[in-house]
Amino acid sequence: MPTTTPSATPATRRVRRVAGARAVRGARAAGSLRGLSETYTPDNLLDNLSDPATLSEQYERGKRRERELLDRHLGLAGGDALSVGCGWHPGRHLLPKPAWRLVAADIDPARPRHAVAQGEADDGLQGAAGQLDALAAGSFDVVLHRLVLHHVAYAGPLEPVLDEARRLLRPGGALVAIEPSVYHPIGAALALANRAGLGVRVHGTPDDIPLSPRRLAAAARAAGLTPELHAVSYSWRRLPVRAQRAVGALDRFGSAPGLRWLGHTFMLIARR
Repeated sequence: MPTTTPSATPATRRVRRVAGARAVRGARAAGSLRGLSETYTPDNLLDNLSDPATLSEQYERGKRRERELLDRHLGLAGGDALSVGCGWHPGRHLLPKPAWRLVAADIDPARPRHAVAQGEADDGLQGAAGQLDALAAGSFDVVLHRLVLHHVAYAGPLEPVLDEARRLLRPGGALVAIEPSVYHPIGAALALANRAGLGVRVHGTPDDIPLSPRRLAAAARAAGLTPELHAVSYSWRRLPVRAQRAVGALDRFGSAPGLRWLGHTFMLIARR
């Protein structure tokens, strides 16, 4: 059953009704779990060379930068939000209590349960991106895909996921996606490694697919959304800390025309 908290808004009461459909979706979800996320291999070139301290430094800088961009550009002070493919970190740093009521969805049911238990989400449900059919149209002010779509792109087209986001959004709501960019030198190099069949050896998985910001914006527009793009960070988590900070100083230019395409990670805000 989806995990719920005692106080519920109309949006979260609709989430509870998903429970009745989960038995029907069980076999479908199991197949999607295998298809959407490949097994991660920790014994790979980049992880063997990386210092955990440098990874942590960039993760925290990236989260602060994400929050800064969303506060500046989203134009919403609160409401109901859905984090799709939430993993272990559903994005509470972006959508804090009490202004935002956050529903965590993941094809692995343990992850939304964990998010609710840790106070990182208010409700949880099992479901895959593009397959949240039991959720009512117009239920959310924000649909969040944080580092999700580049995995979905490995398994299939993004159009059903973007169409689903538009269906779930209320008028004036926004799809928010944060993804690695293929236009950044690191993203381009990882894309080449994937094409050469070296993804697992180099970075542990074949399904980290850096995305084209331009193509994602065009796909969002085709789904009936109005997109805008911002570079989150030009730095890379595997650089030495001093180098991260030096390159990260460029992040303040991440909304400038021409430069917004070139970040290592970028944010798409696509409004309905």
